[in-house]
Amino acid sequence: MIWAYLMHLSYNMWEDHIPQEYKDENFVCNTCQDARMWAHGYRPYLTFDDSTWDYMLKEMSAAGINMVVIDLGDGVQYESHPEISVKNAWTTARLRNEIMKMRKMGLEPIPKLNFATTHDIWLGEYSRMVSTKTYYTVCRDLIAEVIALFDKPRYFHLGMDEELASYQTRQDYAVVRQNDLWWGDLYFYIGEVEKNGIRPWVWSDYAWHKPEVFFRKMPRSVLQSNWYYDTKFGPDVDMVKYYNELEKRGYDQIPTGSNHSNPDNFGLTVDYCRKVIDPGRLSGFMTAPWRPTLAPCADRHKEAIDQVATAIKKFSR
Repeated sequence: MIWAYLMHLSYNMWEDHIPQEYKDENFVCNTCQDARMWAHGYRPYLTFDDSTWDYMLKEMSAAGINMVVIDLGDGVQYESHPEISVKNAWTTARLRNEIMKMRKMGLEPIPKLNFATTHDIWLGEYSRMVSTKTYYTVCRDLIAEVIALFDKPRYFHLGMDEELASYQTRQDYAVVRQNDLWWGDLYFYIGEVEKNGIRPWVWSDYAWHKPEVFFRKMPRSVLQSNWYYDTKFGPDVDMVKYYNELEKRGYDQIPTGSNHSNPDNFGLTVDYCRKVIDPGRLSGFMTAPWRPTLAPCADRHKEAIDQVATAIKKFSR
């Protein structure tokens, strides 16, 4: 059973500019909310704290978490495309060392590069070249390099959530692929991952908006993470019902909960999904706190880790 934690190396996936109120590089983040909103705007340098990272890995290992999905973005000095990386980005040697350290701690590292146009600011100038020959070359190079850096991981998370104009109102440059273009690009990413013998993994929220198309076109080889962060559960709740719908159609799932909005969601997610998803298709669970890896957010991260630990104990009874 997978118990996964989504962590951010890069947090450049929300806005393509620095909001006026957070332009001061000397802005002091005293609270987690300060840190989250400050990091939400694009930063040309890494918004990441080494000590918080080390603390979280230690706490996750002790809690029984066995997988860490790392949102890499522009936080790595890629050898294929160094122009993408921000200041203070990890070298590939540093990334390899951290991967080795995690494995020794019983934590399976899984890479994540979110290629949804709502969350691809990390691609720099290439985020404005979507679906071009140059774009495909860059994406192919990055996927191949990351797979090599992670020594052929079991999974590769491709993101692909929230690609709608309504999610991009705070961005200066909005891009939305639709219809066969969106699916064609998804199949391209899937193909680049699968040709290396790795299973692709995506967020499932496209199904919320176009369920008929989703269930007709989404390959069952792709691991699914439907997500929901509130406290009301049942087959009549809009986002929750897709746990049921994915199960009906035979998809493997890693349902995703969070302490982003409240402290009860993750436990409720585990309880509900254990009832409605066949054990053979329930690959595990993931928590996604949606907080940067910064010291003011350490307590929020610890809260999320503790919630997973509680669920693990309850699950094992």
